[in-house]
Amino acid sequence: MPTKIFSKAKILIVEEQPLAQSYMKQSLEKLGFEQLSFAEHASSAKEQCLSESFDLIVCSFNLSKNQDGYQLYEELRVKRLIKHSTGFIFISAETTGSLVHSMLELQPDDFLVKPFTIHELKTRIERILLRKHKLQKIYSLIDDNNDSKALKFINAALNEKGSANSAILLRLKGDLLIRLKRNEEAKSYFKSVLNIQKFTWAKVGLVEALIANNEHILAQRMLKTMLERHETRLVALDLLGRLEIKLNKFEQAQDFLSKAVEIAPRNIDRQKSLSHVTQLNHDYEKNYATQKDIANFAKHSIHDHPDIYLNAARAGIDFALTTDQSDQVQRISRQTNKYLNDLKSQFPNSHNQAQIDVLNARLHYLKDEHQKAKKLIEQLDVDDTQIRSVDGALDKAKAFHELGFHHKAQSLFSQIITHCERHPNISDPIYLQYIQQQQRERRDIKMGPKELNNHAVTQFNRGQLNTALEAFTQAFRIMPRNASIALNLLQCQFDNSKESSQTMNLTIAKKCFALLSSTQLDDEQQQRFEKISQQANAMGLILTK
Repeated sequence: MPTKIFSKAKILIVEEQPLAQSYMKQSLEKLGFEQLSFAEHASSAKEQCLSESFDLIVCSFNLSKNQDGYQLYEELRVKRLIKHSTGFIFISAETTGSLVHSMLELQPDDFLVKPFTIHELKTRIERILLRKHKLQKIYSLIDDNNDSKALKFINAALNEKGSANSAILLRLKGDLLIRLKRNEEAKSYFKSVLNIQKFTWAKVGLVEALIANNEHILAQRMLKTMLERHETRLVALDLLGRLEIKLNKFEQAQDFLSKAVEIAPRNIDRQKSLSHVTQLNHDYEKNYATQKDIANFAKHSIHDHPDIYLNAARAGIDFALTTDQSDQVQRISRQTNKYLNDLKSQFPNSHNQAQIDVLNARLHYLKDEHQKAKKLIEQLDVDDTQIRSVDGALDKAKAFHELGFHHKAQSLFSQIITHCERHPNISDPIYLQYIQQQQRERRDIKMGPKELNNHAVTQFNRGQLNTALEAFTQAFRIMPRNASIALNLLQCQFDNSKESSQTMNLTIAKKCFALLSSTQLDDEQQQRFEKISQQANAMGLILTK
């Protein structure tokens, strides 16, 4: 490597361990590097990146003061504190699958496992600095958002014979074609690359071009093949999840995104997409688990925001309102209070008291303290028509509905939907579908989940099977993963059919049967389910799919 590039290269080492920092300093000086800077934690690294441009950053993942290496690199990229021409190497002694997959998703230039030798360090640094130096003009154009001109320079460079960076140039070209939405050209380009060599990035690029071009069947076929390979499984799951969302197949989308999150849980944007899908699917438990993950991984990151804690608390209340396990309700109530305390600690100057009051009103409602809940919600300024937070306004609409203020709830739902439609950039389209779904359901079903189920059970015990059947059907509509409700609904269907000779709703019966067949039931529930199954067999009904 040219000595001039070595001596002039500005390198920032982000490492909190003094011994490791000393080793890096001695190693790099032996290799001929003269302009070395050091940071013991993320905040120092960001300060230095604000005032100086570095050619290379070597960053330890294991930073313990606030941000870790992953969160630092993500913020540096999102806030554009480093350029595309800056090389970035992660170093880590930890090599768990979730950590490695999460870091690699950020696409650093390299990942070096501790302990490493000076020779290993030299080889990696040489390769990165040479590439960044030779492609600096192209990277500068990309930094300036001049993608079309960057593409021309890439084509010119690819026409030069014997380019050492041809693989990188090919990938950059594909990325730019996708970003420029030249889908037909991108599709042909990726196919031509794959005819030469089966690059993983080219397969991914081709799938993205196919999806953008609405060639969904071919994209699905390719992705299912990619699922079978370890190195492409994560990206295939992610793309399948996004594709199923595009096709409005939200159950399948949840399945794919959940598996992707298990592999790489630090991707907050994917976690948020999963949360929105679980809400549409009425999977309150999964949404709560996802929001807890978001609150955990977002802390100290660029995603850290009061809404992270508020949404985790909201998801907990939504889940608690649909479960019949009192110990679970108590745990969720305690956790909700903890999130609110964390919010006050993390953001002491934030103006969220109105949203906290709504959450406390819903907590009172959850504990059957309805008068306290109504008193708290009535103190809020109901004439305030400005939507400052979509999440907060939605939570307020839910509280209105739960406490019997149905007209106010419907009015606020309409206001939120209009606001989201006028400002499409502030809200995920899937989230808007969820808000619309909530408005429809709460317009049709006046009772809250707890009251609805209690009302249905009371009517069933009184022998009012038609009324009970309608109530159980409504309860199952908003709680389709609650095994107790599914069992009661199925029982009520059979009893009502036997008593009044009415035809059963086989579509709903099959959904109940599928849920109960895949759920761990207690002994009493299992006995009831087996008895119903025997009745179905005797009647010649096939409830399995």
